Amino acid sequence: MNPPCGRCNKPVYPTEKINCLDKYWHKGCFSCEVCKMALSMTNYKGFEKKPYCSMHYPKTSFTIVTDTPENLRLKQQSMLNSQALYKEEFEKNKGKGFSVVVDTPEMQRVKKTQDQISNIKYHEEFEKSKIRSDAPPPENRQDPPSNPDRLAQPTGQVRPAAVAPHSGGRRYQAMYSYTAAEVDEVSLQEGDLILDVERIDEGWMFGCNQRTGQRGMLPANYIRPV
Repeated sequence: MNPPCGRCNKPVYPTEKINCLDKYWHKGCFSCEVCKMALSMTNYKGFEKKPYCSMHYPKTSFTIVTDTPENLRLKQQSMLNSQALYKEEFEKNKGKGFSVVVDTPEMQRVKKTQDQISNIKYHEEFEKSKIRSDAPPPENRQDPPSNPDRLAQPTGQVRPAAVAPHSGGRRYQAMYSYTAAEVDEVSLQEGDLILDVERIDEGWMFGCNQRTGQRGMLPANYIRPV
């Protein structure tokens, strides 16, 4: 059965049929609603399922795209095309050992946050490395539970006994933190002031930690005179 024309409601035969705006038209009936100028598929403008020429197409005072039936149809068609492309890509990548991650606004936000966290951690590590640049070499650094200062001594060399020297020694300041490994040693924190310091041998000194009041031996390469 031949469908009716959208203008004259008379049957439209296949030889003169135009399918547009969800209707069928005679070629002579497919004209502008206002001026009746004959239109074609290349120069018509649709509004509320009615054809218009460019001159008489209804215009609005705002630029928001109206959800006309034609625009809704185009939007639905675009969504269908997008879904078809997504399914096609999904089928292509099913057996490749990885999953396709859609670059959604939420994924972009998460990625931006991760980049910011990575930058913060990088700067923190950079600042820490700058602070550690003046630290003693690894063989003189504290590395619990073993004491590298003991391992660095030559075989057969015995550390001198902790004998308190006479008072009146020089004042020193701790450059690095140090944890005492023996009962006759003094623990240090960076910045501690050491009083009555006397050198015992090349690697060890004797003094009193002003902060804790402890007296004993401490590594010479962890303190400096003030």
